Order: sequence, then C-alpha cells, then structure tokens
Amino acid sequence: MGKTIATDGEEKRPHRVFYAARQSLKRHASGGNVLILATVLALIVANISAINQYYFNFWNQPIHLQLGEFNLFSHGGRPMTLLEFINDALMAVFFFSIGLEIKREVLVGELSSIRKALLPIIAAIGGMIIPAVLYLVLSRGTDYSNGFAIPMSTDIAFSLGILALLGSRVPLSLKIFLTTLAVVDDIGGIIMIAAFYSTHIDYMFILYGLILLVVLFFGGHFQIQSKAFYFVVGGVVWFLFLNSGIHPTIAGVLVAFAVPATPVYAPKKYVKKIRSAISNFRAEDDEVLSKRTILNKDQMDWLKQVESASDKVISPLQDLEDTLHPVVNYFIIPLFAFANAGIFLLDMDPATIVEGVSLAIIVGLFIGKFAGIFCFSWLAVKFGLAPMPEHTNWKMLASIAVLGGVGFTVSLFISNLSFGSADAADLLNHAKLGIVVGSLLSGIVASIALHKTLPPAGVNYHDGSDED
Repeated sequence: MGKTIATDGEEKRPHRVFYAARQSLKRHASGGNVLILATVLALIVANISAINQYYFNFWNQPIHLQLGEFNLFSHGGRPMTLLEFINDALMAVFFFSIGLEIKREVLVGELSSIRKALLPIIAAIGGMIIPAVLYLVLSRGTDYSNGFAIPMSTDIAFSLGILALLGSRVPLSLKIFLTTLAVVDDIGGIIMIAAFYSTHIDYMFILYGLILLVVLFFGGHFQIQSKAFYFVVGGVVWFLFLNSGIHPTIAGVLVAFAVPATPVYAPKKYVKKIRSAISNFRAEDDEVLSKRTILNKDQMDWLKQVESASDKVISPLQDLEDTLHPVVNYFIIPLFAFANAGIFLLDMDPATIVEGVSLAIIVGLFIGKFAGIFCFSWLAVKFGLAPMPEHTNWKMLASIAVLGGVGFTVSLFISNLSFGSADAADLLNHAKLGIVVGSLLSGIVASIALHKTLPPAGVNYHDGSDED
C-alpha cells in the first residue's frame, strides 16, 4: 500500500490544479518525447555522408505564397527559404501559443497569485542572470559575446518529458514550479529577442503593425469571438513585423495578448441553453430516437443550438490554446528541431567542445542555470519571500535546478538570431553543439539526481492530480 504524505487540514482543502494546466503538463511531457526523437534523427541524418547534403540543401529552398507580384513569404524583397519560414513563420505560431499560455497563467493560473508565483519567478530570474553573466565572462572580447542570451532559457517540453519518465514519484507542486519557471523564462526570452535581435528598423511598417494591434485589442475588449478575425489580422501584423526589422515572433506574442479570455456565455447560462434544447427531444418517440437515421429539420435545429452554445462557453483564448497545443508540440517544434539541430560532427575537433562558444554555452546551461535557480530560490525561501513547493525538500529543488539547464528550443532559436549570418556559420555550429551537450549533460545529471532524491513509487500526495 502506498504511503500518504499530507499536512494538517490538507484533506479539507486539497490543492487543486486547473484542468487546462494539468492537460498542458501532459502535452508538454509527451511532446518532449517527439522532440527528442526529432533531435536524434537530425544528428544522425546530418552525419551520414550519403544523404547529408540533401538534408542541408533542402532547408535552403525558396518558398512562395504568391498573388500576382506579391509574395506573402518574402523578407526584405526576397523569398524566404524553407529554414527561414520555419524559424520566422512557424515559430511565430509557437510564440503565439506561448503568449496564450502566459495570458492564461496570469489570469487564472500559477501567475495569477503573486504568492504562488513568486518562488518560480525569482528562480527564473536567477536562472537567466547567472548563465548570461557566466557566458559574458567567458566570451569577453570575442566575436561571439552577443550570444549571451542563448543559455538563458529552459525547454519546457524537454524538461517535463524527463520528469514524466519518473511518473507519480514527482510531486505535482514540483512540476508546476518547473512549468511556471519555464513560462517566465519564455517571457525573458521574448524580451531578449525584442531588445537585442531587431535590426534595420522600418518605422512605417511598425506603425501599421501597431495600428492593427490596437484594432485587435479593441476586438478583444468588445468580445469579438471569431478566431478567424485574430488569425487574419494577426497574420498581417506578422508580415508587417517581418519586414519592419522587429523579429516576427514578437508579433505572435502580442497578438495572443489581444485574444479575449472571457466566453460569451457563463457556464450557468450554457447549462440552461443546452437543457432547453435537449428537453425538446423528450417529446420525441423513444423508438424514433433509438434509430440511426437522418435527422429532421427540428432535430437539426435543436442540436445546432447545443453546438452553438458549446462554442460560446469556451473562450477564444482557451479554445485556441487547446487547438494549437498538438500542432505546436507534435509538428512545429519537432520540425524546428529537425531543421536546426543537424550538426555535421565528423570534421569537428573534439577539443572545440571545451573551448570557445561551445564551452561558454555549456557552462551557462549546466552550471549557470543550476546556480541561478537554486541560489535565488534558497534566498527567496530563507528571507521569507515565498514558501517551498509542497512535499519537496532542498535536494529535490536542487535536482530541478539542474534540470533547468535543459535549454533547447528557445536556445537554438536565439543561436540562429545571434550567428545567423553566412560568415558566422562555424560559430552557429559550435553554438548548437554547446546547446546539445549542455542540455544533454543537464538532463542526464538531473535524471540521476531526481531518481535518488524523489520518494519511492506509490506515494499519494493528496494534491488533486488524480482528478479528471
């Protein structure tokens, strides 16, 4: 029989987690497995001499979505390559999804209460500052010092995927701590991209984009529920940002903040509507209802009322977030990893792993993230600013701090922004190598540490995680 861990009064007030948050944890964890597979596959294909040229050349193909002379996928007057389309267009959808998640967390999730959110927020700040400082120290006076933001991020899919391997041994509060920390990390990454990776600013494009953003925010304020409205106008904002010099992924986040989080119907009104519609079927003959047959006009109308009411009780924000999660986790992020993680290793000197930009990133991810997350968390708890996550101890939190060094997706993304020019191709390859090695090292060490520090299987935490 499993051991029960509980605190006084906990059974009266069980810790409940929003259904959407629990679903998000499950999606990120399973999506992490697909991400790992895509990364390994990219590394294998990139190092098979018979096919690797096809792999590298494939991503340089130009793409067009053209109407007359206008190409939607153009950047600076030239067609985007497939790699640019993945990194600048599909990743804008990824950041749009992050923006929706951030808005939900601020409104009703872990970021809605400063008391609940303070520890992971402080930990995330430390986990961004220390890696950046270590990187800058190691890269001072070099041509790769502008990559200081690369080791600042924690990959939520990878890290939760590793936690998922440990199953029920992981307290839900620890998963929520890591998820919230990664969300705050994403906010930091977005700020870094906006502040340091925008060039050749065209202010007219920015002005047009901001005008459309105001239109979107007014649409959200007046409860325009049409998801097509936010996608179409948001797509135009993306194009304007793409050609303005501000990185287009920022458009995805800003558009997400405009999507309304309030549904048309409150649940009580929704229940009343569907009860009214369903009650019409009670007058129908049971024998007629039991047959699989074509519906008559009245039956169609009643069921359409149920369908319409169901659409109006879920807010556009939650609906879009739920719809995009599978697309992002099982298509966009794995495709991004497959396109960007391919590193040709056969002509690399193994010594380069422990020097230059690779070393700076590895130190930032493996040592910097651990030191920043753990030390800032320790200070926050010791000074009484925030409580420890329930059912955890310092050894568990230290293990999670190591896991924070698994910085993959956003780190790869920022490395492309830092060293994306043709003359920095060698730096980019070594940066990617540092990201892979640093993330792998953090993941392996964290897995071993968590295996040793977590309680045995069968522990029941009374945290509501088993509720549907």
